[in-house]
Amino acid sequence: MNIIEENIIQLQKNIPANVKLIAVSKFKPASVVKEAYLAGQYDFGENKAQEMTEKYQSLPKDIQWHFIGHLQTNKVKYIIPYVTMIHSVDSMKLLGEINSLSEKNKRIVDCLIQFHIATEESKFGFSFDEVETMLESSEFQLWKNIRICGVMGMATFSDNQNLIRSEFKTLKKYFLTLKNHYFTDQSSFKEISMGMTDDYLIAIDEGATMIRIGSAIFGSRTPLKNA
Repeated sequence: MNIIEENIIQLQKNIPANVKLIAVSKFKPASVVKEAYLAGQYDFGENKAQEMTEKYQSLPKDIQWHFIGHLQTNKVKYIIPYVTMIHSVDSMKLLGEINSLSEKNKRIVDCLIQFHIATEESKFGFSFDEVETMLESSEFQLWKNIRICGVMGMATFSDNQNLIRSEFKTLKKYFLTLKNHYFTDQSSFKEISMGMTDDYLIAIDEGATMIRIGSAIFGSRTPLKNA
């Protein structure tokens, strides 16, 4: 048994059955992703469209690819043909482009609304008011090739666990409000993507259904050349 398989098994002991583990494989070569795949991990998260596409092309096609980074509209075209879920929808313009290209590819693509819940201004995401404005717009009502499946957020990079817990509580509150007001009859609206290696246990405690784990599986990251 290699170290990646050991790490996945150890993580699964701490993860309830209703929480999906997304292995964050960014900056890791396809060979390392393959090791995790052979250990039974099928969901992987990437934050670079072209890097993810290169891995998709060279790896088994039953892998589920989750895009988790900031996505530029001009990069959407690379991932739409195969992406399983886009976690990081952070603007109405981006969602419109995803819908347009999904229609051209004859797909309905699952998306999560990314909220800005952290104290750092550098992190991306909607405010709650912006999301309400988008969902109530006539333009949004016409988009038939995207499926909003829930919310995503990134907590502040901090040792303050009370702050992190508070931010996760905020994301859960946003999820419940949207569910009750806009997605009541949509069973697909069920995902809360939050929590990474340093805070995933808090995220699970606060209602995460998806956690995004990188270094606890693959070790520290070294960017690939040309990544």
